[in-house]
Amino acid sequence: MIWLLGLGLLLVFMPTLWVRWVMQRYSADLPDLPGTGGELAQHLIERLGLEGVGVETSDIGDHYDPENRMVRLSEGNWSGKSLTAVAVAAHEVGHAVQHHQNDARLNARTKLIPIVTVLGQLSVGLLTVVPIIGLLTRHPAPTLLIAGIGLSGLLFRMLLHLVTLPTEWDASFGKALPVLTEGKYISPEQEKVVRRVLGAAALTYFAAALADAFNLFRWASLLIRR
Repeated sequence: MIWLLGLGLLLVFMPTLWVRWVMQRYSADLPDLPGTGGELAQHLIERLGLEGVGVETSDIGDHYDPENRMVRLSEGNWSGKSLTAVAVAAHEVGHAVQHHQNDARLNARTKLIPIVTVLGQLSVGLLTVVPIIGLLTRHPAPTLLIAGIGLSGLLFRMLLHLVTLPTEWDASFGKALPVLTEGKYISPEQEKVVRRVLGAAALTYFAAALADAFNLFRWASLLIRR
């Protein structure tokens, strides 16, 4: 039974481990690259005419902020001259391009993320107090109601991560890769590696969805046992 649990955990977290492995593997600086990830992002923004979009470093990971129209890169990708830095910078600029084009999928995600984030936090809080409510009320109805609300919040967060995948895939392979290859920012020999990193960037939310699925299963199992 323990080995089945271990296998399940491996299958759930394997995409996350793969994403981290890919990003780390190709994070070494290459002397022949003409600039850093931050410089490439700024250059692409100017070249593509994305007026009002800025670039800055971030302590919370690589992402594009539609509200402030800001491409944010981790310090390693901001100052690094690696294929990971190049691919991630282009991927985040790809989101800026989607925003500039008024992409419906990106707009929907932007509106939903704050709501689902709050729901996820509330869900964990509700699930944590379910045993206490059960002891106080000694009745299954309120316990089941609050547990159902809590599990629903986790489910919505998982679904958001899944529906985000096409948006991420387009940012990588519909926007970033064509710009990098057509502009000859990478050599033909480097394209295979860049494709791998772009794939990892696109699958970040899929990995998060699997982690949420495991968390949902874990909470449901705990509540059922009670």
